[in-house]
Amino acid sequence: MNNSSDNCRGFICRIWRTLKSPPSKTSLGLLIVIVFTATSLFWAGFNYSMEATNTEEFCLSCHEMENYAFEEYKASNHYTNRSGVRTTCSDCHVPKSWPHKIARKIKSTKDVWHTMVGTIDTREKYEAMRLKMAESVWADMEASDSRECRNCHDYSYMNFEKQGEDAAEVHPEGFDAEVTCIECHKGLAHKLPEGYEE
Repeated sequence: MNNSSDNCRGFICRIWRTLKSPPSKTSLGLLIVIVFTATSLFWAGFNYSMEATNTEEFCLSCHEMENYAFEEYKASNHYTNRSGVRTTCSDCHVPKSWPHKIARKIKSTKDVWHTMVGTIDTREKYEAMRLKMAESVWADMEASDSRECRNCHDYSYMNFEKQGEDAAEVHPEGFDAEVTCIECHKGLAHKLPEGYEE
C-alpha cells in the first residue's frame, strides 16, 4: 500500500518536473498544443457568443424591445407576409460580413449601457427617445448604402411587372439616381416617430 502511494507520488513528481523544465523538443510541442487548444476554445466561445446575440430571443430579452419595438414589427410585412419569408431583428440591424458585424457589435455596447441605466425603460421614455434612435439607425443604414436591406432585396432580381404601379415607376428611377433603400422606406418595420419630418 505504502509502495503504491510512493509510486503515485513519484509519477506525479516526474510529470511536474517535466512540465516545470521540459526537454526542448517536448516544450515546443507542448507549447504548440496549448496555444492551439486555447485559441480554438477562445474562437469557439467568441463565435458562439456572436451568434447567440444575433437571435430574436436575445433581442427580446430586453423588455423595451419586446414591449415596444417588437410589437410594431409584428404588424409589418417583414414579420408576416403572403410569401412566408420572415426577417428577424438581426437581419435588419446586424451586418452579415465579419468586419462590419464586429463594428456593429462594438457600437451596440451603448445599447446595453442604456438598458442598464433605464434610458428607455418606460413607454414615455421610449417615445421621447424614438426620433433620436430612429435617426441613428437611418444614418447607419444610409452610410452603408442599406447593406442589410440588400441582403434580401436585390435590384437585379426585382420583377417590376409584379410590383405596384408606383413602385414599378419609382424603383428604376431611384436605382439610377443611386438612392439607397432607407431614404424612401423609413417606417417600414417600425412606425415613424413623432416629430419626424421628411
